[in-house]
Amino acid sequence: MAKAVEATRRAFNTIRTGRANASLLDKVMVDYYGSPTPLKSLANINTPDASTLSIQPFDPSSVSAIEKAISLSDIGLTPNNDGKIIRLNIPPLTSERRKEFVKVASKYAEEGRVSVRNVRREGIDRFRKQEKDSEISEDESRDLQEQVQSLTDKYVALVDQAFADKEKDIMTV
Repeated sequence: MAKAVEATRRAFNTIRTGRANASLLDKVMVDYYGSPTPLKSLANINTPDASTLSIQPFDPSSVSAIEKAISLSDIGLTPNNDGKIIRLNIPPLTSERRKEFVKVASKYAEEGRVSVRNVRREGIDRFRKQEKDSEISEDESRDLQEQVQSLTDKYVALVDQAFADKEKDIMTV
């Protein structure tokens, strides 16, 4: 369940909030010598100011491949290339765009909740099977199922809190 919450938080980090953040580029894969490679393993990514990302490739010959991968990605930013460094200017978000990003974050939060519930279902199924096989008593099974449910409630609340924080971050101008 903790892994599901952490995965949801990582997904939230890929959503733009109007400020430059290197984690925006976490999902960008570059076709580097025929194999898809994560951008962060090909270049140094910096945030010189609140509205700019600076990407300095370790291999200068990969600048055009990185620029192409950023253009084709779904982050919606246009790269500026000066031959050695690629710069991404992060424009301020419109209120309409902010609402779209909140919807995306909501979708990620729901996926996180579903993951937590799947772990709950697996645990409860395991206890029921143990009860059916007479490994544990009915009372023990019920107690363990209640514990799993309380853990589920706790982790769903963590996902909801992470979503609320991200929504606040996105909507802050």
